Amino acid sequence: MTTQTHLIHSRRFLPLFATQLLNAFNDNLFKNAMVLFVVYEVYKSEQAEGQFSAIASAVFILPFFLLSAIAGQLADMRDKARIIRIVKAAEIGIMTVGAAGLVMAWQGYMVATLAIPLMLAALLGMGIHSTFFGPIKYAILPQHLHKDEVLAGTGLVEAGTYIAILAGTILAGWIPVEWAAAGVVVTAVIGYFTSRHVPDAPPHHEPEPLDYHFVRASITLVRNTSHDRRVFLAIMAISFFWTIGTVLFVQFPPLAKNVLTASKEVASLFLVIFSIGVALGSISVNALLKGTVSARYSPGSVVVMGLFVVVFYLVCQNWPQHPNGLHDVRGFMAEPMALPLMACLLGIAVAGGMFVVPLYAFLTTFVDKSQTSRTIAANNIVNSFAMVIGSLLATGLSFAGVPIVQQLLLSAAMCLVSAWIARQLVAAEQAAKA
Repeated sequence: MTTQTHLIHSRRFLPLFATQLLNAFNDNLFKNAMVLFVVYEVYKSEQAEGQFSAIASAVFILPFFLLSAIAGQLADMRDKARIIRIVKAAEIGIMTVGAAGLVMAWQGYMVATLAIPLMLAALLGMGIHSTFFGPIKYAILPQHLHKDEVLAGTGLVEAGTYIAILAGTILAGWIPVEWAAAGVVVTAVIGYFTSRHVPDAPPHHEPEPLDYHFVRASITLVRNTSHDRRVFLAIMAISFFWTIGTVLFVQFPPLAKNVLTASKEVASLFLVIFSIGVALGSISVNALLKGTVSARYSPGSVVVMGLFVVVFYLVCQNWPQHPNGLHDVRGFMAEPMALPLMACLLGIAVAGGMFVVPLYAFLTTFVDKSQTSRTIAANNIVNSFAMVIGSLLATGLSFAGVPIVQQLLLSAAMCLVSAWIARQLVAAEQAAKA
């Protein structure tokens, strides 16, 4: 905890931490304001709502799959702080487009033909923005922090990310959509000025020519990164984790509305609980590991996560229906099964945070510093592919008429795959020490 407090007050860490926090906040304020408004105010069927939620997730994820290789090359071959400032400047324009879409939807003007396409275009833009920012937020840590500070820094970034998600999600569910439109532009401007204080982070070697052929560059990047078995297994385990997370986040808004008969404020509350849990898990695993980078708690954590998903499914299956209207927060909390349901959500998230943070630390500490951004980029490529598959699965199941609540079992099954991969990683870790 002393190390964490020290980092928070350090210029080596604080500007990056604040920039990432604002980035995650803005992403989630915009994305959740858009999804909740469309699900609750535009579409009137569970199938259409589930499809839109999945499409929105896929639009945001697609740039990670297509552009991560170029983003990783840039981050390792150019000054990372300069790239941060460029992408944060671009965020201002992207959010202006998104805000226009939100305002038009609020006014009921050309909602289907222009407002929703504008919002999806801005979401795609934020996906591109995050693709170029993503490799840097972890790869810059070994460059600015001491070796024994990297795990703490990674945990703080992860915890801060989910605290920001918490704040953005709360506001998205509770403030009017027109306020959200103004908020995303203001936050983008603040984020840009914060990014200007991130210390310079020049490359560790002379710049090399960039490969703009994204297919070839992606294949080469993943192949070059996968030669270390530990790094390969960490990437695969993280990928399955985010597939699970994608399916869960696609399900939350329509599940809240149609299964739990809850208002958008309650849907926002679910995402808040999830974010708090991941933040708690991120900090807890750092305390357990005492600064040592190790995956030994990951297999058990994701098994526990899967068990909580199963219990959450059982609670949802037995949730009483209220056909006369949607619960507000007070009405939802009065339900006898409300506390068990929220405890399940918290358990899913805490276990998930404990699973994933050490794996990210693996990716930044077990490769040469000159390769860290490209390693994170390779991870993002595989992660995004897995998340697109998760979105397509959720979309396909919705098209096939599979109830949202039944789709929860898919997430629980994927936890077992993640546990198996994580166990292989622990074995590889122990073999390397022998």
